Amino acid sequence: MHLLIPSAGVGKRMGGTRNKLLLEVRSQPIMAWTLKAAAAANSIKWIGIISQPCDWPDFTAILANLNIDKPVEFITGGSTRQESVYKGLQALPATAERVLIHDGARCLATPDLFDSCAQAIRECSGLIAAVPVKDTIKVIDEHGIIQSTPDRQKLWAAQTPQGFNVELLKKCHAEGVRQGWEVTDDAALFEKCGIEVRIVPGEETNLKVTTPQDLAIAEFILGGRGQ
Repeated sequence: MHLLIPSAGVGKRMGGTRNKLLLEVRSQPIMAWTLKAAAAANSIKWIGIISQPCDWPDFTAILANLNIDKPVEFITGGSTRQESVYKGLQALPATAERVLIHDGARCLATPDLFDSCAQAIRECSGLIAAVPVKDTIKVIDEHGIIQSTPDRQKLWAAQTPQGFNVELLKKCHAEGVRQGWEVTDDAALFEKCGIEVRIVPGEETNLKVTTPQDLAIAEFILGGRGQ
């Protein structure tokens, strides 16, 4: 299975000016934890890191310390996640038929989650890891007034990895460029193109490290795993 890791952002909500994946959790960069989990997954055979060239020396140093025995390639990212993934798709080996896409900031995903997504994508065209929403969700208007309360039983929080048929995802991205769509994940492009996307059970601990508070949570979770 081929894996693309979008890692081109700065992380403004973290309050920094550098790539947040270089921040440390338990004395290792966030990116190191993400790569270790991906490399430990039996299904992953090739990894593409989509990032800005200015970060390549730091990512190269991380890889050198991890001694990953799978091919890893750097791919120049874009100005948005959507553009970065589009570029990543073009850089996939010609033999790639299915691809997993996993946010570099989700450093707590386990090898088992990668493997379960890799297995499931062989049976469908698109999928996402996700978990049921626990909180009651409110839909509000531009003034902050509640407009509706969706049925919580039908709500799932999207995570990554997300898996896709490569050829279909390339077509959906091309259509997104043509139509000027702006989406926050690749599943949304499938949805807009009318292609079915399935749910694979995710992991409650698979949070996206976005804020300083998330760093503290990640420290606690990894500590609990004895890592």
